[in-house]
Amino acid sequence: MPTTTRLSALDASFLEIESPTAHMHVGWVATFLPPADGARPSFEDLRDHIEQRLRRAPRYRQRLAGVPLGLSPPEWVDDERFEIANHVIHSPSRDLAQAADAVFSIPLDRDRPLWELWVADDLLDGRIGVIGKAHHCLVDGIAAVELAALMLDPQPDPPAPGPDGWRPHRAPGALGRLAGGVRELVSRQAATARIPARAVRSPRSLFGFADEARQAAAALAGSLDPAPPAPLLNEPISSLRRLALLHRPVEDLLAIKRAFGVTLNDVALAACAGGVRDFMRAHDLRPERLKTMVPVNVRDHGAEAELGNRISFIFIDLPCHLADPAERVRAVHAATGDRKARGRPHGADTVLRALEAAPRPVQQLAAHAAASPRAYNLVISNIPGPREPLWMRGCRLERAHPVIPLSDRHALSIGLTTVGDGANFGIYADRRRIPDADVLANRIDLAVDELLALSA
Repeated sequence: MPTTTRLSALDASFLEIESPTAHMHVGWVATFLPPADGARPSFEDLRDHIEQRLRRAPRYRQRLAGVPLGLSPPEWVDDERFEIANHVIHSPSRDLAQAADAVFSIPLDRDRPLWELWVADDLLDGRIGVIGKAHHCLVDGIAAVELAALMLDPQPDPPAPGPDGWRPHRAPGALGRLAGGVRELVSRQAATARIPARAVRSPRSLFGFADEARQAAAALAGSLDPAPPAPLLNEPISSLRRLALLHRPVEDLLAIKRAFGVTLNDVALAACAGGVRDFMRAHDLRPERLKTMVPVNVRDHGAEAELGNRISFIFIDLPCHLADPAERVRAVHAATGDRKARGRPHGADTVLRALEAAPRPVQQLAAHAAASPRAYNLVISNIPGPREPLWMRGCRLERAHPVIPLSDRHALSIGLTTVGDGANFGIYADRRRIPDADVLANRIDLAVDELLALSA
């Protein structure tokens, strides 16, 4: 009998903070170019192709099963009623943006595996669109990109896969899940109790503990600094979403990176600062510093396809108050460099791992505190994507724009994914608070132009 996998405290936190207005799914919107020979695949062809690739991601055929009494987080079990038609769905829309807005405005069904792919196979411009979403408890941004790539191949005509042979295993009953929850609770308490004994046996390890504790304390202090009020960004939101797309040649960002001697992530943050500044002014708001959560991947090299969440975070003050674009780049670079030098991503990861030993009510309170508008104003995430050419049943991947979920009272998130030679932004907003997200995308585009002109 296979072993089940229980959600980590971080994974479970994304279930905890989900609400009717805060759908905690990670997503992406991709476009594909049909084959040049005109052999355009049908929706059924694409659905069959995706189903064949599920052997590469067994978790995509598993659902969540709760533990009685809430003693521990839910666990993943095989979905004995799995049907591909519930997850790969045809979109008749010929407008990809409108289709994406509708898809992302609806939460995922927790009684099924927590993912969906909507295929718009006949867009007005002749391309094929794919809208994907997976719950944040299943994947973070890095894993979402890797899982999206599972349906892709490095050549247009890959060899046909053999028989799948998947058979679901019977899920443990309520008593079995309860027993597993009790065992985990006892195991966590025992692991916590062993920490002092390890320190006594190895006094040298105390120095490591002290350094890790210092980094954790610094990260925790940064997360507890209250975010400033942001009327446009941190008010009650609706369940409706708007996704605006922006594409730039990645070479534009690299040219700015080289000219200023900063990182690609610094360039993205500075461009977003400029765009948000102009957008706030257009709404008659005074541009201020905005406390911004920046996710950081802490996976080991080669483990990018691991499911679950292996992210940490840093907080920076996005310098929207600065009028000079060059000053914004330097301010962002100084802020991110300082956080990394102080070990903030590692320290935040330590805090998140420490929560594993905390009682469930403490984990739940921590999840809500970490997702509140007092913790941060917005999220900006840079997610590296595949740089080599990829195909889905003969259709070449052209662009992929990320979707970073919105927690309650957060009306805006911004994601960036580099695919091939393109840099693709996804400006994700509450449709009622920020119905003009396309204007913000345009302002970020202009901010990149500003920095590119300075680089020249």
